[in-house]
Amino acid sequence: MNTIDADEHATVSWNEKGALRSARWRSENGVTPPRRVVIADDRMSADAAYRLACEGTAILWRGDFQNARQRLQALARRADQHKPSKPAGKATPAFPEAFHQYRMAQAQRARILGMLLLPFTAEHHIPLPRAPDVSQACEEAYGPGDGPYLASLRELLGLIGAHEWRKKGIEIPALGARIHPHYGVFSPVRGEYLDLVAIEPLPEALKAGAVAMDIGTGTGVLAAMLAKRGVAHIIATEHDRRALACARDNLKTLNLGQQVRVLDADLFADAKAALVICNPPWLPGKPGSAIEHAVYDQDSRMLRGFLAGLASHLAPGGEGWLILSDLAEHLGLRSREQLLAWAGAAGLKVLGKRDIRPRHARAADAGDPLYAARAAELTSLWRFGTA
Repeated sequence: MNTIDADEHATVSWNEKGALRSARWRSENGVTPPRRVVIADDRMSADAAYRLACEGTAILWRGDFQNARQRLQALARRADQHKPSKPAGKATPAFPEAFHQYRMAQAQRARILGMLLLPFTAEHHIPLPRAPDVSQACEEAYGPGDGPYLASLRELLGLIGAHEWRKKGIEIPALGARIHPHYGVFSPVRGEYLDLVAIEPLPEALKAGAVAMDIGTGTGVLAAMLAKRGVAHIIATEHDRRALACARDNLKTLNLGQQVRVLDADLFADAKAALVICNPPWLPGKPGSAIEHAVYDQDSRMLRGFLAGLASHLAPGGEGWLILSDLAEHLGLRSREQLLAWAGAAGLKVLGKRDIRPRHARAADAGDPLYAARAAELTSLWRFGTA
């Protein structure tokens, strides 16, 4: 069972050694707390764990930490083996049906793998044999500890991975420096869109020391690139608290704090700019985790908001740069005609477009269920002006 305490924090309750126990539930991805919890240790087989997870029963691990990781890997193998197969004689489903089936399968896999739970102390320590020190990774995501809690091993591994990315950073050749993403902030690992921004000529209106604006700055990488290209005054907006902290840290590390001002704003700042740049999530859909907010834009909210508000925030002769993958078009989730209709209704005209093919591994993976769409994908920098 689970309850909500006075601080509106979800809690999980379970029976252990004849006593009712409870702890706070943590899930940065918004996963609801499990209703049923059983205690397990190294003696539980992977098959038994998989059956319980498929039934919706969470497994609170009291055994060796490294064995818990092995059980999670075994759960993943079983989940992948039990993916629904195409009935004999039936054609591959057309997009967007195939995309929705893909997302449903991914969600089911995540639900099953999220059923293996770990206990944590108030100091973000795991009281299990051979458990690593994960306190710094947990504090970066959860903040200072305020009591014992439970969280899924799958989420913990995501926190550890994000912590490692944050420590070592990501080399950005077009910037000549590293960007350090925080947990929950999309990493600029798909470098093709950065190449577009690096080579596109800046608008004439920007060369007189005018302002540029970066909408939804995330890690701050695009604002940093504009600063490195000589833009003297940049406003970078962001509404997510993690991304705000991330952008400010990166720009401070790069000594660009004097050129770039980071503001907490939903889309536009209250200003006009000679260049307004935006790299919104490229797929319309509901995010399933914190990091998916950089991929899925429910109802195309950010894209439509950028286009609708661009004209009123452009200085005379200014340009809006929209950086967008056309994967949604190949998946049948949004048409090119719809995109251009939104731009036209907002009083915008297309000044130009530069395309680049993605270089990520999935684009060349013929075994990916969305391979046909990914193989045709282009990322584009659209230049808009006022009509």
